[in-house]
Parts: sequence; C-alpha cells; structure tokens
Amino acid sequence: MNMAKSTYYFEVNKTDLVAIRNEELLIIIKEIFLVNKGRYGVRRVYIELKNRGYDVNHKRVQRLMHDAGLLGKRSKEKYHSYKGEVGKVADNVINRDSSTTSPLQKWTTDISQFNFSWGKCYLSPILDMNTNEIISYDLALSPNLE
Repeated sequence: MNMAKSTYYFEVNKTDLVAIRNEELLIIIKEIFLVNKGRYGVRRVYIELKNRGYDVNHKRVQRLMHDAGLLGKRSKEKYHSYKGEVGKVADNVINRDSSTTSPLQKWTTDISQFNFSWGKCYLSPILDMNTNEIISYDLALSPNLE
C-alpha cells in the first residue's frame, strides 16, 4: 500500500469534533438530569436544552442519555380503590339531625385507616351522639366485620 507518511499521521492525529461536541453536550445533559433529581427523561431534557439555546436533535439526546445510563424516574400509577356501589347502602334514618335529649339514643360509627410500614390497620369506633363518648371500638387488620 503506497501512502505518504504525512497522510497516515494526519488521519491518526485528527481530532473527532463530533465526539468532542458530544462530550460537552453530555456534561450539560448530566447537569440538567442531576439538578432535577433524576426525574427528567429524554423529552424534558431535550426541551430544557432547547430553552437554553442548544440546537440539538432529540435522537442525539436520547442516544447520549442511553449511553450514559441516565434514565428518568417514572411516576407511580395512583391507586384507585373505588369499585362503584359495593354492598348495601344503609338508609339515612338520622337525616343529619344529631340532636338528642338523652344518652344512648343515637349512635354513629366510621372507619379510619392507618398506614404503617408493616401494613394497614382499621379502627371503627361507635360514638354516642349525645355525650360524644366512645361506646365501643374495633381494631382490625381488615375493614370488614370479621
């Protein structure tokens, strides 16, 4: 192979401008990613770069973030416990009239849920509407009558 020495050394010593620009861009991408506590994904980082005046393609941002292992946190899907009308709805006998003349005429109850690291706990007190005293209560690991 006939090649001049200068051609060989020119190719060997040539600086890769694209790689240098990618390194500079990756530093800015990491800064944006860390300032936002790792919540920003490719789309939001791309928009932030556009807002800062960088003219860069979203596919380039995606490739650089993927190569650097920068993955945005996904938000958890919210839990919805509503299942429609389940069970029997009690008749509204009291009709928002909580006044009584003597104790033990009207009682009310409700269920409160407490979340702990080991699970959930349910408290169901029975209250006298005249004296506001707790007549009885039930503490259980499930919100049913068992």
